[in-house]
Amino acid sequence: MKFNKWTVGLAAVGVVSLASAARADEKMNAVQTALSNTTLSGYVDTAATWRPGTDQKSGVGSFPGYAFSKNDGFSLNAVDIALDHPEDESPWAAGYRIELMLGPDAVGYGFAGTAGTDASGTFIRNAYVTLRTPVGNGIDWKVGVWDSILGYESTSSPLDPNYTRSYGYTILPRTYTGVLATYKINDMVSLQAGMADSLSGENPSTAGFAESQKSYMGGVTFTAPDSAGFMQGATLNFGAIDAAGGSGVGTSQGYTILHADATLPTPVKAVKVGAAFDYDDIHNGGVAANPANDSVWVVGLYGNFQATDKLSLNLRGEYLSNEGGLTTLSTPSADLGYGAAEELTATVQYNLWENVISRLEFRWDHVEHGNAWGPSVNATGTAPGKEDDFLLALNLIYQF
Repeated sequence: MKFNKWTVGLAAVGVVSLASAARADEKMNAVQTALSNTTLSGYVDTAATWRPGTDQKSGVGSFPGYAFSKNDGFSLNAVDIALDHPEDESPWAAGYRIELMLGPDAVGYGFAGTAGTDASGTFIRNAYVTLRTPVGNGIDWKVGVWDSILGYESTSSPLDPNYTRSYGYTILPRTYTGVLATYKINDMVSLQAGMADSLSGENPSTAGFAESQKSYMGGVTFTAPDSAGFMQGATLNFGAIDAAGGSGVGTSQGYTILHADATLPTPVKAVKVGAAFDYDDIHNGGVAANPANDSVWVVGLYGNFQATDKLSLNLRGEYLSNEGGLTTLSTPSADLGYGAAEELTATVQYNLWENVISRLEFRWDHVEHGNAWGPSVNATGTAPGKEDDFLLALNLIYQF
């Protein structure tokens, strides 16, 4: 064991012993070995927003609530920090991921019901162990808290084409606590299957579910091979989640969610298109006013034009059919009613600074029946007073 001169000097005057220094050095080496392949990553998400026709003291909490729950002005949306130790190529590989999300958007994304939170708004978004079992091509397992397998958009802002989230994202679960298996049949087809707890915050009801009730989910992904010509890399995803319930557990006794999405290249290399479909069926009456099964479905279309390495234009259009009066998995809405809504979003992204995503976005939302949007400056209460809503936002995200 070789010690530095500072340690030897401290030992000479009796401040430390060489035996204790040796034990400390051994512990440090063990920690360094365990962390040798661990990576640190994350992002800081900020924005400035303006919604014409709103001027109020509290947040503009309207559908979709978390996306617009900020007044005109400047905001810190989220700070995301992740530690990863990815699996290696060995048959019995293991790893982990720990991801914390801090800030207002963490509250809006609803992580509190699954992983816990403190008063400062710090949430555990992901915390799982990864394991591989050498069966066939290898089954990869996630055990712990992990992002939902459904959805065209991600909770991670840098991965999304737009600043604001879609209606489709709004009505899907965010995260689950359980076990998830992924199996890659070949380069074209991969499968996922999982089982998770059915807890408040993961389900479409704020009422608790019995501990015997679980959520079951599965999905399949198809990827076009290199031989597909300009369609190379196109993806097609299908998935479903079911959480059946029993009587006497809560106002909502379970739910079934179906999801499908596709991302397609075009003959024009700089242009890609996408589509997503989400359907939620809330069993046995999620809303008291509608005792039959409540449901909501969304169709979304996406377009991306990559003009240069730094400049891109992203478009999104959606139609939402709200047959059961539900706007999110946790909140029925009397404002939107049993109607429909549309939104159009245009986002210009230009990455001027290294590691920084810069976005300028315009969004228009419209409800078919009634009023669903924040009050105007002359309103005396908090009831929505408009059928149209407009948003202009500047979004800056630093990734590390």
